[in-house]
Amino acid sequence: MKPGDYKGPHSTGKTVMTATEYVILVDETDKEIGYAEKLEAHAKNQLHRAFSVFIFRQNSQWELLLQQRGLNKYHSPGLWTNTCCSHPRAGEDIIAAGERRLQEEVGIKAELKSLGWFHYNAHFPNGLSEHEIDHVLIGNVPNDILIQPNPDEIHDYRWITLEQLTHELANSPQQFTPWLKQALEIVKTKGNF
Repeated sequence: MKPGDYKGPHSTGKTVMTATEYVILVDETDKEIGYAEKLEAHAKNQLHRAFSVFIFRQNSQWELLLQQRGLNKYHSPGLWTNTCCSHPRAGEDIIAAGERRLQEEVGIKAELKSLGWFHYNAHFPNGLSEHEIDHVLIGNVPNDILIQPNPDEIHDYRWITLEQLTHELANSPQQFTPWLKQALEIVKTKGNF
């Protein structure tokens, strides 16, 4: 069965589309090996493809747009993280997925580029986990960009310098998502800041 396909007990034999979200399962080299329903993959700790977007603007120095995750998210509610994150859909290019999700979640358009990926595995108190090959994507926007956060996804947002963020991560790591520190290291190493 492909993502989004469903043939239930009352099916007419035709494939129908559902609103169920799927993730792309991968091996440790990011090779696609199948699909799983999103929450099932997080409950079973299945390795899947994801991306983390970092959007910058330049004032006197570069500032990163951080979001505070929605308070009703299935894990890590209320924690601060990069501009947005999600999973590509079946057959969707990672850059196209990041640009799509940036608009859905934050309400802005930006051209993104990939800085590479990393592998991490984090477990949460509610029994779910994130076991991901996480592609790090960056872009920049004008200073006067209008941020229009999706309230189902984002509780709050703010701009922060990399220096300030590094300091906060060191002093209050519990206020941030577990993937942020690793993703940020890639940004600082390869992002030319």
